[in-house]
Amino acid sequence: MDGAGSADDSLDAFARQVSENAEALVTAWSQAARTATPRLSSLQLQALVVTYRSPGINLTRMAEQVGAAPSAVSRLCDRLEAAGLLVRRRATTSRREIGLTLTPHGYEMLDALSVSRLLAVRRVLQHVPAAQREALLVGLRAFAEAAESVSDVGSGG
Repeated sequence: MDGAGSADDSLDAFARQVSENAEALVTAWSQAARTATPRLSSLQLQALVVTYRSPGINLTRMAEQVGAAPSAVSRLCDRLEAAGLLVRRRATTSRREIGLTLTPHGYEMLDALSVSRLLAVRRVLQHVPAAQREALLVGLRAFAEAAESVSDVGSGG
């Protein structure tokens, strides 16, 4: 049992270090989002990104993706639609189902945000030695793959 406890403690300590060091990346990323126009909450931004990745997604699936109640997502989409970033359209597969798609303004907003985030990360990376940048990328790729795997397991996919 001591071996398992030691491994858990080691993983906990490593996770703590990753969390503490990831804060700088999250801060740079978030600061870029705060410059976006219109200014959006993290949940609104997440909904736009989900819609970008899954055009035509319905409200139920959106709620699952963002981890919110369908009624909350419906209100969120009301606000995004009022801001001209998202539209609801009747699905081609079912007249009862409504699909969500980005408007041209929604695409423009996400593109501008992407550029802002890229520049924010680039400003920091120019102060990181090339070998460490490569190691960072390898680690982030592994983390992203593991996160997707965990997400797929949790969603039954």
